[in-house]
Amino acid sequence: MARTGTVLVVDDEEIMREILDALLTREGYTVRLASSGAEGLDIAREVPIAAAVVDVMMPGMDGLTVLDELKKIDDDIAVIMITAFASVETAIAAMKRGAFDYVTKPFKNDEVLLVLRNAVERGQLVAENRALKQNLQERYSKFGNIIGRSQRMRQVFDLIIQAAPSRSTILIAGESGTGKELVARAIHSNSPRATRAFVTVNSGNLPPDLLESNLFGHVKGAFTGAVYPKKGLFEMADRGSIFFDEIGNVPIETQPKLLRVMQEREFMRLGGVENIKVDVRIIAATNVDLRQMMEEQRFREDLYYRLHVITVQLPALRERKDDIPLLVQHFLHKYGTENEKPGLELRPDALDLLLEYDWPGNVRELENAIERAVVLSTGPTIGEDLVPDQVRNRPVFKMPQFTLPAEGIWFNEVTADFEKRVIESTLEAAGGVQKKAAELLHLKPTTLNEMIKRHDIGTRRKRSENGAAEDAAETPDQ
Repeated sequence: MARTGTVLVVDDEEIMREILDALLTREGYTVRLASSGAEGLDIAREVPIAAAVVDVMMPGMDGLTVLDELKKIDDDIAVIMITAFASVETAIAAMKRGAFDYVTKPFKNDEVLLVLRNAVERGQLVAENRALKQNLQERYSKFGNIIGRSQRMRQVFDLIIQAAPSRSTILIAGESGTGKELVARAIHSNSPRATRAFVTVNSGNLPPDLLESNLFGHVKGAFTGAVYPKKGLFEMADRGSIFFDEIGNVPIETQPKLLRVMQEREFMRLGGVENIKVDVRIIAATNVDLRQMMEEQRFREDLYYRLHVITVQLPALRERKDDIPLLVQHFLHKYGTENEKPGLELRPDALDLLLEYDWPGNVRELENAIERAVVLSTGPTIGEDLVPDQVRNRPVFKMPQFTLPAEGIWFNEVTADFEKRVIESTLEAAGGVQKKAAELLHLKPTTLNEMIKRHDIGTRRKRSENGAAEDAAETPDQ
């Protein structure tokens, strides 16, 4: 089979050059011959060399010197040393200085070809890996603020790259603090709309009329206080992107009007009679289960399916802990620069704590922890003493110990008892705050509240600052 690549042969013996030239040319390599080290280096500077076959013992510049100089020209050149049997120790020394392999005189043709084949293939693999890394860097270069190299995040990056050029609606799903707005901005930045406006809608708990005024604008006299006409956010986002942060908060009364804009790409200002056409790409985010909201008739079915064109599911930080060291370095640099404390480093003991913690608040919680540590640091390193209490003092649960009676056990009773103990221990660790306990258990507050009622777990009582007693285990909406 024909080989590819140029092979440089450096040997002061003409007969050896001729033998190698015939052997390698017949195998399919392009061969360049040099009778001295200096001549060989001149060739290597002019022509890309895949591999070099260099005699160790040559007058003037010896083979080891040629090896060193070739590596200076291109460290990827695979250099094979040819040596007499008595000079094997010299050849081994050459390998320590970067030679790929060596063959001893007199050599067998098959031996030389095998070593050379391995050398060239290794060089091709190195080049392919370098090209792949470069491709990955270029591919993900536009996600500078989204930190991650884990497989889960690469899947997110690939989906963004595929979806961004389209005009399709995109839904970004993920827990609070996972970086949904950063992903929305990355989608916009990698789309043909990148030079146009990116408008964020924080629907929050705004009443429907005020939210609709913000979205669609109003005409003069539309309501009391409407002294001047006002453009809405949809008009401001024309030919750009509009991002609905937590779209599940949009009131049910406003959802039909939002659906109309998505379907017809037009709307009316409040109090107006004219249809206004817009070309807007809608990106929405949610940290709740919209399907469950739909089943509970708190979210319109037609809007739900209209949003589910392309869904980007962001992993929680506990699902991509391999990214934590990278995120830590990013935040250390960011807040170290802001606070004029460059070069801060995290000690291994502190990093171990960060890696063991599950981060219910996700990347946002980690960022806050690093910012706090940077601000409070007094030396060049950050240790576990600057790690937040909730990270250092994680609740540790022990399996209940029991002896299996001869008649057996009721499995449901044992598991129910353990579930109750876990909830009680977590409430204790959370100071009786149900919302915090739910975060530690990765449960919805409503689910935890139902479990507390089912197990008849009493609420802790604590004293407020004014001396009045209050329930420490609050209702789930706190």
